Amino acid sequence: MNITVVGSGGWGTALACLLHNNGHQVTIWSFAQSEIDYIQEHHENALLKGVVIPEEIGLTTDISHVKGKKLIVSAVPSFAVRSTAQKMAPYLDEDAVVVSVTKGVERDTSKRMSEIIAEETGRTVAVLSGPTHAEEVGRGIPTGCVVACPRKEVAELVQDVFMSDVFRVYASPDIVGVELGAALKNIYALIAGVLEGAGCGDNTKALMMTRGLTESARLGVALGASKETFAGLSGVGDLIVTCCSMHSRNHRCGILIGQGMDAQTAMKEVGAVVEGYYASASAHQLAERCGIEMPIAEAAYQVFYGNGNVQEAIGKLMRRDRRHEDEKLWL
Repeated sequence: MNITVVGSGGWGTALACLLHNNGHQVTIWSFAQSEIDYIQEHHENALLKGVVIPEEIGLTTDISHVKGKKLIVSAVPSFAVRSTAQKMAPYLDEDAVVVSVTKGVERDTSKRMSEIIAEETGRTVAVLSGPTHAEEVGRGIPTGCVVACPRKEVAELVQDVFMSDVFRVYASPDIVGVELGAALKNIYALIAGVLEGAGCGDNTKALMMTRGLTESARLGVALGASKETFAGLSGVGDLIVTCCSMHSRNHRCGILIGQGMDAQTAMKEVGAVVEGYYASASAHQLAERCGIEMPIAEAAYQVFYGNGNVQEAIGKLMRRDRRHEDEKLWL
């Protein structure tokens, strides 16, 4: 299959290499000629050092290259999803399928990435997500993820395209749950780093991850997702890998914040998009809109956007009124 990967970051590049190894004809699109020039000169992505990009993979800055493609992978950062979808919309075939691999929620509108792409292009959108650090996918280290789409035949098409000896793909109709699990885990990955930077231990991180997953599922169910999805690859799977690895820029940024650096300076220090920072604002808006309690995510929002003190936020969370772990068990 002839496929265009829209987005030349580390994740887009890793998927382009995977698809190439699966026997597909692949082209990477970038909005910046400088990124194309770098790849052509060094045969690697500056954000994915050590992963050789085969010469057979095409490179372009011409968005009209999506024309005639039955499958397009959207791998741009969340803040660029809408504008990029608008640019490629006039060139998409009527039956084109867009696979969104961006993890995030649009600020102010609180829309998921698939909603934005469908809104701007009018095309069928599937979502691919799971524990997938670009550094490992690019090197062919085995992992698994889930593709979600309400249309079963589309989900299975994407399964067939991406499946390999090192990349296992499961299918799901729950596009809301898969996308929210992926977006919200970025918040908790950022928090995991904050806790580490503030001197907390593994116990604290495990507490945060477990209760953070509960918060995510609570919000997801309120928005129409299945609770079980959050126990799968796009929920707990992605949460584990991003909270426990230095591959995660959210985690690395959080460490700097926990050590006393303000969020803006920490993001500049990391030198890449920190999706958890933006997702925390979106989660704050969604939780308020739905009337859902998300104390950990809310504490993070106050630290990131309200200049809150990290140690005070931790203490406030620990002193919350006593609760049952699952209120329904006592009914």
